[in-house]
Amino acid sequence: MVASSAAPVESAAAPVESAERDIELDTAALRVLAHPLRLSVLGLLRDRGPSTATRVADEFGINPGAASYHLRRLASGGLIVEEPDRGTGRERWWKSAHRQSVHDPATGSAEQREAGRGYTHAVALAAADRLRRSAQEVALLPREWLDVATYSDFLLHLTPGDVDRMRAEIFEVISRYRQSASEAPEGSSPVTLQVQAFPVPGTAVPPAGDA
Repeated sequence: MVASSAAPVESAAAPVESAERDIELDTAALRVLAHPLRLSVLGLLRDRGPSTATRVADEFGINPGAASYHLRRLASGGLIVEEPDRGTGRERWWKSAHRQSVHDPATGSAEQREAGRGYTHAVALAAADRLRRSAQEVALLPREWLDVATYSDFLLHLTPGDVDRMRAEIFEVISRYRQSASEAPEGSSPVTLQVQAFPVPGTAVPPAGDA
């Protein structure tokens, strides 16, 4: 499963009822998100709330026209919506339509699984970029956050079934700590928890001609 707060599913074109709902990505939404920057823009809206093309451009060092294009693509996939009563005649405010995106290739159609390859690639690149930006702030972290932050790496020897069970156990633990911003205790801060489990590169891909 690939879950991104930077993805069960209705059609991406279905009406939005609540930003707290998760969305299981359909083929169209997977294709929209098969772009690391677009995925990062979506993550920004989920992390920090509504924003404009100008603000997004400043955050990622791109021009406002490019930011506006990526926002429109996200909107076309039903992943973001306009923030009512905040837009002006010159600039629109956008917000995430869902809390998190979910894609499980084990349960999708062949078309979804194929589209999911590009999405998973984008998720990995976006996660790496977020980790890079986090590393740049390590020296500036307050002591109480530095003491609990973790950048860990483990080498395990597992079967696909082992990984599936371990993933389910980890996600169950995460669900116990998950709460909305309105329920967050005093002194809390948005925390990114990246869970990555994949075969060591070069060990699981079939040789050319054997696929």
